[in-house]
Amino acid sequence: MQNNLQDNADEGSELPSLLLGAGFALASLIILPALAQRVGIGASLTIALRGALMRASNRV
Repeated sequence: MQNNLQDNADEGSELPSLLLGAGFALASLIILPALAQRVGIGASLTIALRGALMRASNRV
């Protein structure tokens, strides 16, 4: 019974990580390019920021 409760607790801790990773991916693929275009940031800097966000989403 105790192992079953521990397994459920481990599964519950995956959800915040999944949501955070999905948020970083959404930010790097959609939000960041839109903001960069609006502000006037160059393409190379946008790509660098996108790479940094994707690396951050992989670490979570």
